Amino acid sequence: MVHKVVSADGTRIACWRSGAGPPLVLVHGTAADHARWAPVLPALGERCTVIAIDRRGRGESGDAAGYEIEREFEDVAAVAEWAGPGTCVLGHSYGGVCALEAALLTASVGRLVLYEPSMGKVSPPAELIERLEALLAAGQRDELLRVFMGEVAGVPADQIEAMRSLPAWAARMAAAHTIPRELRAEAGLRFDPSRFRDLDVPTMLLQGGESRDAFKEGVAVAHAAVPGSQVVVLPGQRHTAMDTATDLFTSEVMSFLG
Repeated sequence: MVHKVVSADGTRIACWRSGAGPPLVLVHGTAADHARWAPVLPALGERCTVIAIDRRGRGESGDAAGYEIEREFEDVAAVAEWAGPGTCVLGHSYGGVCALEAALLTASVGRLVLYEPSMGKVSPPAELIERLEALLAAGQRDELLRVFMGEVAGVPADQIEAMRSLPAWAARMAAAHTIPRELRAEAGLRFDPSRFRDLDVPTMLLQGGESRDAFKEGVAVAHAAVPGSQVVVLPGQRHTAMDTATDLFTSEVMSFLG
C-alpha cells in the first residue's frame, strides 16, 4: 500500500507499507527506488511494518526545482514522524547519510541501521561526474548505470549483469537523472562529527567484508561520530548484500532490532 507523506518543503514522499509489527523505514541509496528492497521485504515484513520510501525525484515521490541534500534529511524525518515514536530506520549508502542526519531532526527515530553510509567518502572525480552527465544528456541511461555501478559503487561486472535482469533495473534507469546530482552533493558534503556527540540512538553499522576502501572509510567515520555505535562485518560481501546474501543481511538487521 502506498502513502504520501508531506516533507518540510511540501514535497510528497511516497511510502510503500507492508508487513506487521513495529515500524521500520527503509531508505535506499543512489540509483534506486523502493523496489531495491524487494529481496529482503518478505523476511523483514514478518516482524516489522516495513515502510520503503521512494526518495525524492523518483518513483511515486515528488521533487523540487532545485536539489539540496538537506531536503532529503527532512524527508526521512517526516516519514519517521508519520510512522510514529520508536521508528527504526535502515539506510543504505547515500540513504544511510540521509537516515543518520534525520535522527538529528526528529525524536521519532528509535534505532538506526546504516549499511555503508557514504559520509562524503565515495564521491568520484569531477571528470567522472561530467561523464555521467554527458551520458544522461545523450539518453544513455543504461550505460550511465553500468558506469556508476562499476566505477563508483564498485559492483563486479557479473553482479551488474545479474542486477540488469531484475525488475528493479527499469526503475533504476527511470531515476538515472538523480545520480549526477547526488554525486555532486556528496562531493560538497562536509561532515562534522561533533554534531552527533549527543545522539542517543542505538546504531548498527553494516560493512561488507570485501567492500571498497571508500565504503569502509565511510563506516569508520560514522562509527567514530555516533556514540555507542557498533560495526558488524558481513563476510565475503560488498555493497549489495541485500541481493547477494539476503539471509545474512536480514538476520543481522533483525537481530539488532530485537
